Amino acid sequence: MLDDITLYWLTNTAESAARFYWENSDVTMNAVRIDVPMGVTLFPKEFYTPPRAWAEKAFSNLVYWNKAGRGGHFAAFEQPKILAEEVRRFGRLFH
Repeated sequence: MLDDITLYWLTNTAESAARFYWENSDVTMNAVRIDVPMGVTLFPKEFYTPPRAWAEKAFSNLVYWNKAGRGGHFAAFEQPKILAEEVRRFGRLFH
């Protein structure tokens, strides 16, 4: 986490990185329909966790849905093993 923060600090890019969140703060699950196979893992400390029904409405081909036991918005830093296993589980559906 400190490496990530340092990278933003030293390159003076925190504002441009945060811009994505500001520009998309009013986006709803109805914004865009996605038809490719989708997988969703919900992390309990994430800022926003949509109900499955909303995800199914936005993702017509929702093939994987799971709730992780730990982690949050920075799951790759907080729980890298859980995230990696979730990606593997999703990928195994296509073997």
